[in-house]
Amino acid sequence: MTSADIIQTMLAPGLMISACGLLLLGMSNKYSVVLNRIRVLDEEKRIHLHDAPGRQEDDDPRLSCVLEQLSELRTRAQFERDAIVCYSASVAFFVLTSIFIGLSVLGGIEALGLLTIASFLVGMLLVLAGVLFVGWEAVKGYRIICLDMQNN
Repeated sequence: MTSADIIQTMLAPGLMISACGLLLLGMSNKYSVVLNRIRVLDEEKRIHLHDAPGRQEDDDPRLSCVLEQLSELRTRAQFERDAIVCYSASVAFFVLTSIFIGLSVLGGIEALGLLTIASFLVGMLLVLAGVLFVGWEAVKGYRIICLDMQNN
């Protein structure tokens, strides 16, 4: 195997690492925005409850809306967190894939072939799981916007 063949073989995991890096960057930004929104709504909840101790959720439609949004945002943040974890783990598996390729070529260890394929497949499955979490998060985000618009 020539050095060009080795580089080509190692290119696929490298491209996946770059792709996952972009996905991680986008999800990290979204995660930060959702966490900040949770903080803002939580502060609004505290103000509502502080201004009128003993106030019940049923007494104030805005408080009810804030509490419902907080519940939905928590689920949304969990989906985003799970997507970030999946993308991060996939990067680790793609790095392992590159290491296994290098070891199998340089060390002449043919038995690493199965581990190489397995680590690449696990990485791809983790990317798929991350994409599914992002899809669920998008649906949840739309529902939260509908809640806010409905109660304004």
